[in-house]
Amino acid sequence: MDRGDTSENGDSSTIRRRKVGEEEVAEASGSSQQQDGDGDADALKAAAAAAAAADSADSDEERLPEEKYLEKLSKGIPQGTDKTPEVLSTALHGLSDRWKNWVIRGIFTWLMIGLFCVIIYLGPLALMVTTLVVQVKCFAEIINIGYSVYRVHNLPWFRSLSWYFLISSNYFFYGESMVDYFGVFVRRTEPLRWLITYHRFISFSMYIVGFVWFVLSLVKKYYMRQFSLFAWTHVALLIVVAQSYLIIQNIFEGMIWFIVPVMMIVCNDVMAYMFGFFFGKTPLIKLSPKKTWEGFIGGGLSTVVFGLAFSYFLCQFPYFVCQVEYNETVDQMTLGLECEPSYLFQLQEYNLPSFLVNVCKVFGMKPIIHIYPFMLHSLSLSVFSSVIGPFGGFFASGFKRAFKIKDFGDVIPGHGGFLDRFDCQILMATFVNVYITSFIRIASPQKILQIVMALKPEQQLELYNSLRDSLSDRGILQLQS
Repeated sequence: MDRGDTSENGDSSTIRRRKVGEEEVAEASGSSQQQDGDGDADALKAAAAAAAAADSADSDEERLPEEKYLEKLSKGIPQGTDKTPEVLSTALHGLSDRWKNWVIRGIFTWLMIGLFCVIIYLGPLALMVTTLVVQVKCFAEIINIGYSVYRVHNLPWFRSLSWYFLISSNYFFYGESMVDYFGVFVRRTEPLRWLITYHRFISFSMYIVGFVWFVLSLVKKYYMRQFSLFAWTHVALLIVVAQSYLIIQNIFEGMIWFIVPVMMIVCNDVMAYMFGFFFGKTPLIKLSPKKTWEGFIGGGLSTVVFGLAFSYFLCQFPYFVCQVEYNETVDQMTLGLECEPSYLFQLQEYNLPSFLVNVCKVFGMKPIIHIYPFMLHSLSLSVFSSVIGPFGGFFASGFKRAFKIKDFGDVIPGHGGFLDRFDCQILMATFVNVYITSFIRIASPQKILQIVMALKPEQQLELYNSLRDSLSDRGILQLQS
């Protein structure tokens, strides 16, 4: 029997089932005319159930084999929102599932916020290590889904290759950060000087080793699956590793550029959930049926207010606003402990708009305000985090729906995996880095000095003479005769 025959037989059987369903509905309708009261309702319900069963059989046969496999796969993947500690499960046994999830989600949200505060207290280095740990866990969650979907457990070396590419990527990106921010310090350490000088060549060589390793591991009947997972690994590296590198760069600009955006996303997520839980009625997007317009708007407004208040608080402490850099003067790394705050983090006087001047006069107030300039930038960050940031979550929701799973993992009860909690953070980190590069960052004397110190002695002397002559010609430097 060829495919055409099979298709025709399948179509005819589908038509027969639909006819059966229609006949049962017609019979029920006919009998309902002869009966009254509850008998009519029972007959119609039975007919509707028969029709629904026929449609379900149709849709079950029409699904592709891949879809059936993915549905089966999803049942075996751990789901964080379904995982409840035994102590909490016992304590909350009297609550409905909806309120039980609300309580569990709230408890672990506050635990994560508390842990985040402890990490901030430990300093920039602790934040960078935490970023690396979260990156590895997110990468593992994405890759594990790929392994399950494509059934590659028996393919040679592929799990090892994925982690090798992760190590190679981290060596490149974190090495770039060391060169940019601690180049002078590293070059003074003899064993590290060679690694810094040839950093990019070593990184490229490591990638080529992985590339050749992958080609040699190809198995004839698994070409498609292996190349699919090769692409899968690189997309995971782009989404996770590249973004974590941008997060590290944001921390180097001052912890405030990391803490404020992270807490904005947290605030937006929590408040959108709260507004949606209590007031949500209007669906927002099909990818996330539980998201509502009420939650989206309520979360956005809350994020703007929170961002301004939180930024005002942090701008008062040098610990949060100082850059992380190597100080040539004291010959050591300064990890944001002390510095002279820049213009962004000093109170400035601003005149209110003209339409508010009369209002201020009525209440006997001066038409001026004193705020930190950083607060104006925080407005841009809060608008992005509340309007565009959620689309990172929508993207993750679409990804999970494509593979018929509810969560990326079960590490955090009530929330899911690491990627379930950091999906919006990835998009936010990229925006903050682009924002800093475009509107904030200026040439830093410390970074220029690092470049100068990397030159050969004769090049440094030539630069010194040129700079001295230029300053002398402009009358800035008085040379002694």
